[in-house]
Amino acid sequence: MADMKRREFIAAGGAIGLPLQAAAMQQSAPRYTGNPQLKITDVQVFLVNAGRNYVYVKISTDQGIHGWGEAYSAGPDEATAATVRDFREWLVGKDPRNVEYLWATLYNFTRFPGGLVVNAAISGIEHALWDIAGKAAGLPVYMLLGGKCREKVRVYQSASGRTPQQLAENAKDLIAKYGYTAIKTAPHPSGSQSMPYNAVTRAAGERAEALRQAVGPENMDSMAELRRRSPIPIATGEELYTKFQFQQLLSQGGADIIQPDICLAGGILEQKKIAAIAESHYTMVAPHNPLGPLATLVNIHFAASTPNFIILEYHPDDEAPRKNLIKGDTIVAKNGYLEIPDKPGWGYEMNEEAFKSMPAKPWRRAPAFRADGSPDFI
Repeated sequence: MADMKRREFIAAGGAIGLPLQAAAMQQSAPRYTGNPQLKITDVQVFLVNAGRNYVYVKISTDQGIHGWGEAYSAGPDEATAATVRDFREWLVGKDPRNVEYLWATLYNFTRFPGGLVVNAAISGIEHALWDIAGKAAGLPVYMLLGGKCREKVRVYQSASGRTPQQLAENAKDLIAKYGYTAIKTAPHPSGSQSMPYNAVTRAAGERAEALRQAVGPENMDSMAELRRRSPIPIATGEELYTKFQFQQLLSQGGADIIQPDICLAGGILEQKKIAAIAESHYTMVAPHNPLGPLATLVNIHFAASTPNFIILEYHPDDEAPRKNLIKGDTIVAKNGYLEIPDKPGWGYEMNEEAFKSMPAKPWRRAPAFRADGSPDFI
């Protein structure tokens, strides 16, 4: 009986205490047949202007596979590009699919904890690593991050206008063209830094009223909840970096919705970790996304694979010059949603040839001053 049980155990795959059988099983196990040798050979950065400056990272490998990423254009855009170039020597010769290892190398070995420029550079590099990993595997990146949990991605766009009436008309036009179910706007009028605060407050109310009358009735239950929570931020996070800062925000109950920027917070895997922390605090994620079409696509992969995603900021890519940044067709919102691609990697190729006709332009945020002449926060 004992011998029979022993034979049954071996037949079922058990190998405890049976080194010969175990060795035989290991030898017959399937082996990885993809690209076992894949090494980074170069890291390039392109600074281009298509309405604003964009910072693109291209990582090449010895197998002819390359990947693209987008870093946040922080203001000192040349500084972000220089940081990407400085990181090059830490990346060349490494396997680009070891994303966690390379991310930790860049983040941990920078002399001090990274701020705006360093984290933007790391984010752009991280995107490119995932693009390579997806192409090498023949899969969309979201399939390497848990697969899809939705079939389309809800988006919204910012409406603008100098007057309340112009704001309302712009919002209606955007909804008619792209079918949005949500709209974002700045309540304060243009030039509000130089206006008396009571005038700014009145103008903000007029703009909000015009927009509300133009796009539909308010949800009173939601407004009551907003009023109850008004002493603390409702949505925030576009200027925070990495899981460490978001952990502090969420553990203190600082937001109902977080808005990490995938080109600044550390990349798509770091944003997945941020979203997981948010999920444990019953908090939704609405990514900040003011940059180019590649940033939008990276966010689509994030949204596709993240359960507590709610909505994505969006800027249409169906017109030049933004459209020229990408080879082929871009994904355009229909009925307020974006389709999820099924091509390997991100599913886009950047138009490197077009970059030559898009030189970067110097940019600085316009200053604002208080009544006493001191620099104000903007």
